[in-house]
This record gives sequence, C-alpha cells and structure tokens, in this order.
Amino acid sequence: MNLHAFLETKPLFYDEIDYSRMPKAYERIASHYTLPKIIHLVGTNGKGTTGRFLAHMLRANGLHVGHYTSPHILHFNERIWLDGSDVDEVSLEKAHHKLLSWLDPVVAQSLSYFEYTTLLAMVVFSPLCDFVVLEAGLGGEFDATNVFPKCLSIITPIGLDHQAFLGETIEEIAQTKINSATGMIVLAKQYDAKIVPIAHAKSQAFQSQLYEVETFFDKPHLEALTGYGMKHQLPLYLQENFKTALCALTILGYDCDLATFSPTILQGRCQRILPNVIIDVGHNVMAAKALVESLGEKKVFLVYNSYKDKDFKTILEVLKPIIEAILVIEIESPRAADQADLYDVAKTLALPISSFEAIQSDKEYLVFGSFSVVEAFLKGLCEK
Repeated sequence: MNLHAFLETKPLFYDEIDYSRMPKAYERIASHYTLPKIIHLVGTNGKGTTGRFLAHMLRANGLHVGHYTSPHILHFNERIWLDGSDVDEVSLEKAHHKLLSWLDPVVAQSLSYFEYTTLLAMVVFSPLCDFVVLEAGLGGEFDATNVFPKCLSIITPIGLDHQAFLGETIEEIAQTKINSATGMIVLAKQYDAKIVPIAHAKSQAFQSQLYEVETFFDKPHLEALTGYGMKHQLPLYLQENFKTALCALTILGYDCDLATFSPTILQGRCQRILPNVIIDVGHNVMAAKALVESLGEKKVFLVYNSYKDKDFKTILEVLKPIIEAILVIEIESPRAADQADLYDVAKTLALPISSFEAIQSDKEYLVFGSFSVVEAFLKGLCEK
C-alpha cells in the first residue's frame, strides 16, 4: 500500500490519545536510525516560522538541514522539508516502505497519523542531515516528537489552545509544553508573565542552560534587528520569531550575516498571495491579536470559519476592529463549527456576515481561521 493510501486509513483527530504507544514503537526501531542533531520546538504559536527561519540560517552555514512541520496546507510533502525543498514523492515512498519493514505490522497500523509521519520524517532525515528542526504537534511532554534526543529545545509563545488535551489554565499548558525541554533551552518572548518562572524551574531542575530571547541581544543588536525586520516588511510577530531563531543559531555556535540573508516565510503565515489577499493559518486568540497588531488600522473582509472547539467568539471580538465584514467559507471537517453559531456571534458583535463567494479586486481580504480555511480558499482559487 502506498503512503497516501496508508495514511487515509488513519484518523487525523482523536478524542483520547495513548501516550505510551509512540515511545514503545520508537524503542523497537531506534537502532535503525542514524540520528542528526535535533532542535525541538514546542509552544502554541510561532513554531513553524521560527523553525523555518532557523533551518534557512543553518543552511546558510553550509549544513544539511531538515525541517518537520505540521499540518500541511495543500500537499503532505510540505511537512518534510530537506535542504530547501519539500520532499519528493519518490523519496517519500522509499522511506515509507523502509519504515514498514522496520515496524511490526500491528504496531504500524496502531500508530496515529501524526505518530507515523513523525517516524517517517526521521527516516527521510536521518542519513542525510547535520541538523533536524523538529516541530511538536499540539503537545509537549507527551508529543510524538519528544521521543528523540535533542541538543536544543525552543519554547515559542504559549497561550490557551487545545485545553482538552493540555489543561485548562495557562500554567498547566505551559508546564506540559516546557516539560519536554532537555539540554539547552531557548525561551521566546512570552505574553503571560506566569510562564517564565515555569521555564526557570525546569532549567534549574535539570541543570539546563536557559536563554531568554528578551534579554539575549544587546541594544545595538536589537536596533539592527528592528531595522532588518522593517527592511524586509516582516510583521511584528514574525520579527519576534526571527529573533528567536537567531538566538538559537548563535547558541549553537553559528552566525547569520544579515547583510546577505533574506528571511523566507513559511507558507500561510501572514502571507500576501495577491495584492489584496493575505492568508494566515492562525486559529487562536493569540494569533488573532498578533494579526491585529500587524495590520494596524487596515480594514479587511475576513474570509473565515472555525472548528467548534475553538473560542471563535473571543477570536472575532479581537479581530473586530479590522473587520469590514465576515465571509464564511465552507470547510470539509467533522470538527467544523455550526454556521448558525458563527452567525449568532457575528450578530452579537454587530458585524455583517454572509457566505464567501469570490474575491473582488477593489476589496482587501484576510483569510484566517485554520489550515482548513486556507486550504479551502487556495483550492477554490486554483479552480478559478
């Protein structure tokens, strides 16, 4: 069975997760891997862009680098990036059949979509890379990516999200994410003061070196980075992610010549794909706040939908100052919110709302809400 057919047999979402399954599976096949140095990213927002910035920086130092990120927008191959390009189909299939030859068939079938694809990515990377930048899924301590030994852990901004799995409070969520960290730790700028002491306690307990991005750079460096971000028109939150990546690079003993380096943004992250269209895969309150800060007073037509387990009322409240009207796009997911609920929230917020049909050249659009929203929009655009 080819990879894509095999993955279709696995559900993407679970109400409960067996956290013992992935460590047991990896332990049985660990001897087959020749592991590179692994940089692990956990957090709520910013993992993808921070990881991609860092991957490009390491590449600029002449190293072979892999970057594992999730989920994808249009093609599965987006999840596995190797030396500047998404993995090709031939390499994917070879890795898939190699992994199946290592795994007991019952174990292979029992692994979740994310667990299997995490092991698959490391099959692609392990013989080729000097470094792998490995992005966690929704978790931290119990995430499938946490089975691999790491040389550096990066904690990106943490906020409320996936409470059903991670905990109801910011402290609980921060604890489970930060518990994944071992070795050197880079702590990105946090927007809740309660998170920093948890990171310090973790580093002290394991005698790990903790580097806080907020205090890592001196004033001349910060001024240079601000100028660099403005020159390349990076939104403020992407400037923060770039600083986090640069901090990690420096700790690893490498350099980045800002005079020659051009930042490459991961697809779907505050990305302008047309003169009047920005797409962003953000789907939580923290992401909404970052977008409002980035767009300023600009009014947009919001192409939107949400999963029913997301706090879309608060998200739309945050976005309200920049919303001209909400245009609801259909997404194919059993997790999709009831449209009646979206319309009720819009009415409560006194925001115009209707179904999305097509973009018009004289209007500004922001496509936001989840990977599924951006996927549906891009597929519709390709069909036009």
